[in-house]
Amino acid sequence: MSEKDPDGINSSSDDVEYHTYPYSYEDTKEEDGKQERASESNGDSSIEEAAIVAEPQNQAVPEQMDNSGRYEKKKASSDDSYTSQTPPVKKKSRKWQYIAIVGVLLLIIGSSFVLMHQALSGELYASNDKVAVIYVQGTLLTSSIPGGLGYATSEDISANIRKATNDKAVKAIVLRINSPGGSSTAGEEIYTEVKRASESGIPVVVSMGDVAASAAYHLSAPADLIIANPSTMTGSIGTIWTFQNTSGYYEQEGVEIYVAKSGEFKDMGGSWRGLSDDEKEYANEVVMEVYGHFIQDVSDSRGISLGDVKDLADGRIYTGQKAKELGLVDELGNLYYAINRASELGGIQGEPMVVYMNKPTLSSLLFGSESDTSTVDQFLHYYDESPYGQIT
Repeated sequence: MSEKDPDGINSSSDDVEYHTYPYSYEDTKEEDGKQERASESNGDSSIEEAAIVAEPQNQAVPEQMDNSGRYEKKKASSDDSYTSQTPPVKKKSRKWQYIAIVGVLLLIIGSSFVLMHQALSGELYASNDKVAVIYVQGTLLTSSIPGGLGYATSEDISANIRKATNDKAVKAIVLRINSPGGSSTAGEEIYTEVKRASESGIPVVVSMGDVAASAAYHLSAPADLIIANPSTMTGSIGTIWTFQNTSGYYEQEGVEIYVAKSGEFKDMGGSWRGLSDDEKEYANEVVMEVYGHFIQDVSDSRGISLGDVKDLADGRIYTGQKAKELGLVDELGNLYYAINRASELGGIQGEPMVVYMNKPTLSSLLFGSESDTSTVDQFLHYYDESPYGQIT
């Protein structure tokens, strides 16, 4: 450096001094000493700055209570500053999703087994020794509505009797009856099929449950064996035809009805008027005709004289115990006793394969809602509100 410009700001390149390498150890030591003295002259401020810079490495850690109740300082790890700022995201559990998937799969598998079971007529294994159980449940009538909704149709029951009769593996049939009766025509139709099955060599056993009366007893008569419980309500052998007369209501409301008819008896049973004497006499003739068929079938099927049947057939109900004493029932027992007896009559050795042919299914129970019942009621309007009444 020149003496005129000690800072070397305005000096030319000719006045600048250059150091040449290599430095000597003494020169380096002298320069280090100058730097140390310069840093001491800066005072405490430099020390404080250095302390501030070094502080993150030695920062205080909050005390923590251990199990003995004493406080101790938690050692800070190198990752504390990171974890305190960005906590790790907890992985969402998929347990319930897996459970839902498994549940759906089990439902599908179970439904498949149910469909397979129904497709095989209630059996999973083939057998050459079967006892077919056919249910007669609810009010009897001629119709094509599905079973299990409070009605027993002659079409459904007759079709199942024929199906069982045509199956060479079926050795016997059990009719499980829980019905108060109903349409006389329906009872006659099923009676014909029961008689046909019995005459074809397939034993038919009737198992009476809570009630098997009127037309339900009629269809039971040709069976090879009738079994009831002691408290079963059966009998009620007879025929009835009812009419309504609401003419007083129409008169009170001022309603006039004119009927144009081709014959005297064409509007017989109309609710807007009562029956004439001739109509009453004719109604009695119809009832006695249907009644005659009923008691004749019972007499022929049960081996009881027509006179004795007439004595029993005044419409009264009998318990199973009393019906046995009167010859209307053969034995006392429940459904499983009836199945065993049918197996014996069919010549089955050992345990039979029981096939429940028209037992109410899961689908009929699930879909048998109030709306479905209402649809059935509308479908049966022809029977329940027939202008000719019901002969039962």
